[in-house]
Amino acid sequence: MYERSYLQSFIKRIKEPRRFIQVIMGPRQVGKTTLVGQLLKKTDVPYVFESADAISASNSVWVDQLWESVRVKMDQQDAKEFLLIIDEIQKISNWSEIVKRLWDKDTRDDRNLKVILLGSSRLLLQQGLTESLAGRFESTYISHWSFTEMRDAFGWNADQFAWFGGYPGSASLIGDEERWKNYINNSLIETSISKDILMLTRVDKPALMKRLFELGCLYSGQILSYTKLQGQLLDAGNTTTLSHYLTLLDTAGLLGGIEKYAADIIRKRSSSPKFQVHNTALISAQSNEMFNEIVASPANWGRIVESSVGAHLINFALTEGFKVYYWRSGNDEVDFVLERRGKVIALEVKSNNDKETTGMKEFQKQFNPNKILLIGKQGLSWQEFLSINPAELF
Repeated sequence: MYERSYLQSFIKRIKEPRRFIQVIMGPRQVGKTTLVGQLLKKTDVPYVFESADAISASNSVWVDQLWESVRVKMDQQDAKEFLLIIDEIQKISNWSEIVKRLWDKDTRDDRNLKVILLGSSRLLLQQGLTESLAGRFESTYISHWSFTEMRDAFGWNADQFAWFGGYPGSASLIGDEERWKNYINNSLIETSISKDILMLTRVDKPALMKRLFELGCLYSGQILSYTKLQGQLLDAGNTTTLSHYLTLLDTAGLLGGIEKYAADIIRKRSSSPKFQVHNTALISAQSNEMFNEIVASPANWGRIVESSVGAHLINFALTEGFKVYYWRSGNDEVDFVLERRGKVIALEVKSNNDKETTGMKEFQKQFNPNKILLIGKQGLSWQEFLSINPAELF
């Protein structure tokens, strides 16, 4: 079974004598539970692994009961250390306050209980960590699978990855593309929206949010103002509502809105978003075209390639700590701008020879980036770019 790079760091943590709370967050179906299963096979520390997926959100006492049962096991086994893993922790209301109270009691009692919490809602997890568990945890974001991971695990080439994306659980289905599309739509998209957003967050217009997701996938890689979006959405409400729904979709690992690069934060946040899927499977699963048809259409295939580059960037941005923007001024545009610790890298994606590369010269003049890079036939190929960690460019 393929092992992701995160595994070794978690094994190292468990071997350390000190206690910890390790929070593992990431989208659905990227292998968080599988990763922990591999981890448990490589450690001899006694453990309990439970999921809150089927527990009522109001049943906050469940965590207390589970935690206390682990304390009893430690005492019965005279264990010097123990590992408690709770999956889908964000399903429990006020989970962070409960964990803080129980953790602090174990601290006072000098009980060496190590805790791993898993969840698929980045927004709710981050809120709880910031509000209640500050100074008590370390967090790791488990991203969608990269091209190199899908290649090494399943033998995929870059074209297959650009179309079928980075969901490992769907890899065995690509030979039957209709079945694969149904799996992505029903088991991933619908479940992510219903369980990670609608069940956990107040959404006044769920139909509007679903339509925004569909429209955002259709326009992935393109810049659209919220005002223009309102014209394409029935019952669209105000721009603040659309911005909020896009944030929820982003934190669920589905669809993000890349901000415009500017010298000040205010102008960045007030910009029109550039839609970007986190995983290109979200585009192709909703497309009427099949893989063999899309690769034969240069214009349509070019948009898929550009979205795969964008997804590659935003997934690594979440794990490597750099920011991703776009830039546009009049008719001048730069596809992606990366920023990390004061360093700036401008990227132009030219997936076919018909696309004119404009804007880089003006961007250089205004911002003097540390590096500029062309991704295409005349520069670094998009296949090569998907094989590298973008953080290495800095």
